[in-house]
Amino acid sequence: MPDSFAQDRIEQLLEGLNEPQREAVVHGDGPLLILAGAGSGKTRVLTHRVAHLVHTGRARTNEILAITFTNKAAQEMRGRVERLLGHSTRAMWVMTFHSACARILRSEAPRLGYTRQFTIYDQPDSRRLIKRSIDDLGFDPKRFTPGAIGHQISDAKNQLRDAEAYRQLVGGYFEQTVADVFALYERELHRMNAMDFDDLLVRTVNVLELFPEVLARYAATFRHVLVDEYQDTNHAQYRMLQLLAGGDGGHRNLAVVGDDAQSIYSFRGADVRNILDFADEFSDATVVKLEQNYRSTQNILDAANGVIAHNRDQMDKDLWTDLGAGELVKVRELEDEHAEARYVVGEIERLVDEGVSRSEIACFYRTNAQSRVLEDTLVRRDVSYQVVGGTKFYERAEIKDAVAYLTVLGNPQDVIAFTRIANSPRRGIGQTSLSRVISHADTMDISIWEAAADPASVPGLGTAAVRSLTRFMGTMIELRARMEEGVPVGDLLEAVLTESGYLDWLEAERTIEAQGRTENLQELIEVAREFDAAADADNDTLDVFLQGIALVADADTRQDDTGLVTLMTLHNAKGLEYPIVFILGCEEGVFPHSRSIDEGTLEEERRLMYVGITRAMRDLYLTHARRRSVFGSAPNYGLPSRFLGELPSHLVDRKESGAMTWGPAGGVLAGAPARGRATSWSAPAGGSSAWGAAPSGGGGDLSFRTGDDVLHAAFGSGVVTSVEPGGIVVVRFASDGSERKLMAEYAPITKR
Repeated sequence: MPDSFAQDRIEQLLEGLNEPQREAVVHGDGPLLILAGAGSGKTRVLTHRVAHLVHTGRARTNEILAITFTNKAAQEMRGRVERLLGHSTRAMWVMTFHSACARILRSEAPRLGYTRQFTIYDQPDSRRLIKRSIDDLGFDPKRFTPGAIGHQISDAKNQLRDAEAYRQLVGGYFEQTVADVFALYERELHRMNAMDFDDLLVRTVNVLELFPEVLARYAATFRHVLVDEYQDTNHAQYRMLQLLAGGDGGHRNLAVVGDDAQSIYSFRGADVRNILDFADEFSDATVVKLEQNYRSTQNILDAANGVIAHNRDQMDKDLWTDLGAGELVKVRELEDEHAEARYVVGEIERLVDEGVSRSEIACFYRTNAQSRVLEDTLVRRDVSYQVVGGTKFYERAEIKDAVAYLTVLGNPQDVIAFTRIANSPRRGIGQTSLSRVISHADTMDISIWEAAADPASVPGLGTAAVRSLTRFMGTMIELRARMEEGVPVGDLLEAVLTESGYLDWLEAERTIEAQGRTENLQELIEVAREFDAAADADNDTLDVFLQGIALVADADTRQDDTGLVTLMTLHNAKGLEYPIVFILGCEEGVFPHSRSIDEGTLEEERRLMYVGITRAMRDLYLTHARRRSVFGSAPNYGLPSRFLGELPSHLVDRKESGAMTWGPAGGVLAGAPARGRATSWSAPAGGSSAWGAAPSGGGGDLSFRTGDDVLHAAFGSGVVTSVEPGGIVVVRFASDGSERKLMAEYAPITKR
């Protein structure tokens, strides 16, 4: 029995907890699933349960294993527990899965043929060894990239499959090649007395399965195992917990906290079945639902409940709050992505004028590439912002690479830009070879371009480097000739990315990350096409485009102290909260992402929408566009996201944009005043169009019909392909086959 002092501490510990929270904290022995809805105080419950175990004498601090997913979460948990206990928790294992495994293996690794001083390889180390294995086996590293193979190996290890088990499951040539590399990579890792991050989990499971005495010792040591974010566990993590807490005759004191509705990381190996099947795995489990939300208004919660109810695979829960009904969820339909960005930034400015801090506002989107139009608009309107969990659009490595390619074409003397692109993607031009080329250029007083174009003349350059440089410069010379012919910047950039092998290199990676980088590059092509659509043929050339990019990138680096609007993908938003949230791009194919529709993972996309909605505390905006250029494609008509249709109608304030706001139209946007064409390009976004409006002065008969031949002052001859309400004509121009929406009243078009 705890003494009176400890009893007082226990009572203090339970003060302020609601009934389900209290039930979870005081739960005795046996498996416990704490189903914690968004904003329901799960961290509080977890830390109070740990303190309760110690205060009641049911566990000493060194008998508790508390697992989190990030070091930051572990530090926060340890700090909270120490404050609740009033003393240090140094003996308690409060750490990530990987840290716990590393600690176990420092003692037990010799049983598996490693020394206690084994090396832990991070991802760059791992990729280098995979690359060496690919080379040793004689495979083409451009076709079978270390990134693509590493991704496959990691997935297999998370499923507790070794190279042979992986080989038995797959059939394709690529996968069989992966199996060969996997086997050699594993041998080399072991020979080097090294483990990669996935091995920490795998080897811990191995040692627990192979050596009953080790399992018995750790199961006895950790009388209580607690796990946060259980919905994010993969199979290897699940098996480790099953062994430590389940096992034959195990104590079964496993308490897991999670929310199946927030399981959004399957691409990292997380398996939602772990939480969905917990009560089946542990038939005597107690399930406690935390449904009271302390973050959001009831309307926001009802919207989240309404959407997630459409998922079949879920554990039933119903979030509620005593914070009141609050505002309706605002759903706004805009004409295109530029109008969407202008609307969002306009609302941000209005809110700030009303006294809201920028730091209270967050904008979420499904993919990184979507941030570009919004970032450009924020920069133009001088609204300070930050990108969380990612990099600002023009600072991303692939964007900098693409811009460097264009820079070298425009300025063949730029050594910095040339150095960036010469071996990106890798083509066998190493740093030593580059240094020799640069030194030769300096010695001969010629440009880096001239030196690289004649590699045979560079002293000390090896045969392979000469061959690689010759191929590379052959491509660059062809591209420069096209630039000098005056091809549009968008076409030039597309050719650069294709002919340099950059896009093929990313495609060969076969990873979600590489796909995101490809989408970012397609978005940069869209930036260039917008520039071309508004360009003055005489003045707006490649150097003007690059100047505009540089100005935007420079503006990105400035900050002020009035707070920053936060931008991030929906995946990065998990665990965060903001008073005001905008979710952009709520269209079919954008969110839900087209990949999820193709691959049958719509339920995870719906969970992602649930996560996004439940980040909002008092105001939620959901925006969608009637048409959008996605990843550099021609503008497509978009259907509103099915998730918008799943919102209970009585919770929604819906409005459509009245004005036509077609983006790079080459004509004045409907509802916008006519302006003269800008003679120099400025950063995209804001204003009445993306790049500035076309000249005023459309003349003659404004009653156009489908099939009419017309002449535009800038784009030449074309044909009217359709006529829309509000005096809008769609014209296909003969010069480049493009279709543009024009306001007949303002655009400089006449019938022929």
